[in-house]
Amino acid sequence: MAIYHMSIKITSRGKGKSAVAAAAYRAGERITNEYDGVTHDYTRKSGIVHTAILLPDNAPPEYKDRAVLWNVVEKIEKAKNSQLAREIELALPVELTKEQNIFLVHEYVKRHFVNHGMCADIAIHNTGGGNPHAHVLLTMRPFNEDRTWGDKQKKVYHFDEQGSKIYDPIKRQYKCSKVQTTDWNEQTKAEEWRGAWADYVNGVLEHNGHAARIDHRSYARQGIDQIPTIHLGAAASQMEKRGIRTERGDINRDIEVSNQQLRQLKVRLSKLQTWLKEEMQSTAEPTLADIISNILNRQKQTGQPSRYGSIYNLKAAADMLNFLTSNKITDMAGLDKKLQDMIGERLKIGDELKPIDRRLKVLDEHIRQAGLYREFASINKLYKQQKPKQQADFYETHRRELTLYEAAERYIKAHLNGRDKIPLPTWKSERERLTVERGKLNQQYQNLKTETAKVERIRSNVYDIMSAERRREQPRRAQDIGR
Repeated sequence: MAIYHMSIKITSRGKGKSAVAAAAYRAGERITNEYDGVTHDYTRKSGIVHTAILLPDNAPPEYKDRAVLWNVVEKIEKAKNSQLAREIELALPVELTKEQNIFLVHEYVKRHFVNHGMCADIAIHNTGGGNPHAHVLLTMRPFNEDRTWGDKQKKVYHFDEQGSKIYDPIKRQYKCSKVQTTDWNEQTKAEEWRGAWADYVNGVLEHNGHAARIDHRSYARQGIDQIPTIHLGAAASQMEKRGIRTERGDINRDIEVSNQQLRQLKVRLSKLQTWLKEEMQSTAEPTLADIISNILNRQKQTGQPSRYGSIYNLKAAADMLNFLTSNKITDMAGLDKKLQDMIGERLKIGDELKPIDRRLKVLDEHIRQAGLYREFASINKLYKQQKPKQQADFYETHRRELTLYEAAERYIKAHLNGRDKIPLPTWKSERERLTVERGKLNQQYQNLKTETAKVERIRSNVYDIMSAERRREQPRRAQDIGR
């Protein structure tokens, strides 16, 4: 069924990335980056079902050529840490046809990006594995009216009361602030784009007669007490479909078990809250402590078991009294407060699990890519040692291994963060620590579940006790009325 996924990333030269390389990979083309002279050849890449470049009205028409567009971007951005492009990755509804998805992406991109002055490079991928998606590369710099590139930001000088520029003797320059020339980088834009994508998808699904809908809001914002699963990725997804268990799949299975338990817990807590509200409205009823104490006294004085043995059992009553006493609960309001604290603790555990699961996802990818890099390093070394005329045949023979190695090498370089070698032990150590922390949180959840079940048993027992007491008092009241 349709799922919501939209990620927004920045292609930055400062992180060792290239707009030309990104465009070539997503479109499956061979493009030479004139900035550094590197040729990026991805013509062997499969699963690319549609590509297109959409331009705003004031963009030069020659930018329809992918190689021209992104080489110009690389050229105009001079700084070594320049932001070259913004990438939007979109999950496409499996309910729609290829043509419907193309229409959906084009309309969304034109309305929210191209009409606002950005060039958009669209590539739609679908390998047939049930994960159709679109990559949209967007330019970061606006155009001037004469179709030249504009500035990303401009200086705004500070003036004194007389209208003169304020000079800073320490920096030896006039005081000024940098102001963005567009609103594309504002934090509110991401939320606007995410919400608009959900609206577009739901509109097209409805128009084509599909009942499925998506929502860009998190579970918390939707009021859903549920832990989100992690993204499997293409490789893990294919392995799971073939019946091969993966670490990411195991994490999602654990999350699903937790979500099922959360749903059951929510139902029980809802019933408890309803009962507590009803009991609190009745001021004629004795307190919980009074009820339990009276039963204990009656059992002690008579020494005879009640016909409600399963409820009036001395041990069960003692357990109830011990629980109320140890938690300092003397009335319905106290029990309600305890229940609210348990709900708050449950939500807190859910909030703590989310960033841990996200980080575990990142670390899993780090470790996986490092493994591929090391696994196929020897093949790459042999490839480099081949004579020029033999390299093409060698590459074709070992295309899978070399492609995985090259992808892993790019990934590792982008995530070294200034290190000279792969920090694999550090990643594994962090993952082990987070796994232990996640286990502790799950244990806390289980303890909370046990405690909630205890409160539910107390509720059931007290309810039965009170009902029995009412039935026992009814004949006496009838006799009093008859007199």
